[in-house]
Amino acid sequence: MNPKIVCQCGAVQITTSRPKPIGVYCCHCTECQKQSASAFGTSAIFPADGMWPLPEEVQSKIGIWKRPTDEGNTLECYFCKTCGVRLFHRSILPNGQPKPTLSVKGGVVEGLIWEGVKHVYTRSARLPVPEGSYAGAPEFMK
Repeated sequence: MNPKIVCQCGAVQITTSRPKPIGVYCCHCTECQKQSASAFGTSAIFPADGMWPLPEEVQSKIGIWKRPTDEGNTLECYFCKTCGVRLFHRSILPNGQPKPTLSVKGGVVEGLIWEGVKHVYTRSARLPVPEGSYAGAPEFMK
């Protein structure tokens, strides 16, 4: 069974595209620190296929904010219009094409399997990180 993405107030509910994410990350970049109001943000990566385009009833309930990334992409940041909780990100390449994945905020995935968590952008970490972490974005994330 595929887990659901559910915001804090429950207004937005989306079923993920598969039972387990492709990967799970703890991101220590300063943007994730600000967004999460914490030492790091967590994201579960799912294929966009099967989740995108968003169902029409969901589209009216979410807002979008865009920002540039260090890699030269544009990050579309989606949040619930009612409770304000960030739900997921979609990265748009410089040529206008979206990446084939969605970065779903870990705390909104009900029943998320937290296997193989990787720490990224640890150069701006505010607490000790495990060995084998990435100072920036690993090649597979670019």
